[in-house]
Amino acid sequence: MSTATAKAEKNSLLEILDAGGGRITLGKPLSKDEFVTLSERFPDLQMEREANGKTNISLPLKKGAAERESTLILWIGLWAMKSKTGTFFSSSIGIELPDGSIKSPDCAWVSNERMAASSETDDEDFLRVIPDFVAEIRSSSDRLTPLKKKMEKTWMANGVRLAWLIDPYDEKVYIYREEKDEEVVEGFAGKILSGEEVMPGMELPLEELRIKR
Repeated sequence: MSTATAKAEKNSLLEILDAGGGRITLGKPLSKDEFVTLSERFPDLQMEREANGKTNISLPLKKGAAERESTLILWIGLWAMKSKTGTFFSSSIGIELPDGSIKSPDCAWVSNERMAASSETDDEDFLRVIPDFVAEIRSSSDRLTPLKKKMEKTWMANGVRLAWLIDPYDEKVYIYREEKDEEVVEGFAGKILSGEEVMPGMELPLEELRIKR
């Protein structure tokens, strides 16, 4: 496919999209096969598919939000490399959930135990193992309510053991634990998040994620 043709196809695609709240939603539901075809055609776009086929495309991050997301990934990724107790994934991972939706956290970690218990073998398909841990960090275009719904209805409802929703704008962290109430940490100064019993020894200094003012 020529560059001109690819550009024309992308422009045609964008013409049928509805934008809103830091993401773009396709005007028609997609089957899984259609979703896979679209994501392969436009690999530079980050997409998520709901169980009903509704497909959302996230807009590129601004500089500050991208730096904070990279910092989050770096801290957790370094711990994962040293601990060798599981597999770490960045925000580009697609996770296929039991209801047929395909979602992407900002980062995820799957324990060796969960990976060994699955029949997951195809590196060219979406991940079908529920992570032990996920984290999402809010950008300026993200609305808090949909993010909290994603944490509760997508991640925790499907078996994630520990999840963080980090809001650097209000300096709050919403911590979700398996079969426990949500906890809210307020203020980043001097605060450190822990991986608890899910990821022993993992720590994230919240001051690393403060907005530079």
